[in-house]
Amino acid sequence: MTRPYFLNGIQAVAETHLEFEGTLTEETSLSETLRLDSIRLLTLVAELENHFQICLEDGDECGLDTVGGLIDVLRLRSA
Repeated sequence: MTRPYFLNGIQAVAETHLEFEGTLTEETSLSETLRLDSIRLLTLVAELENHFQICLEDGDECGLDTVGGLIDVLRLRSA
């Protein structure tokens, strides 16, 4: 699966479940742009798992700063 595929999926999840308005790029800061507190982070993780039919592991979210980093993790877990 391609990076644009994952970027589009993250965009869709953010719009639907986090009420995000705007355009995400790989350089977009996750915490600042999506206003991720603990509840919003859990929502994002759960909805990304549903959207991509994958299972993220504990700690996958640690150190993620950008959408590009999130794409890397999603690609790893979908392989």
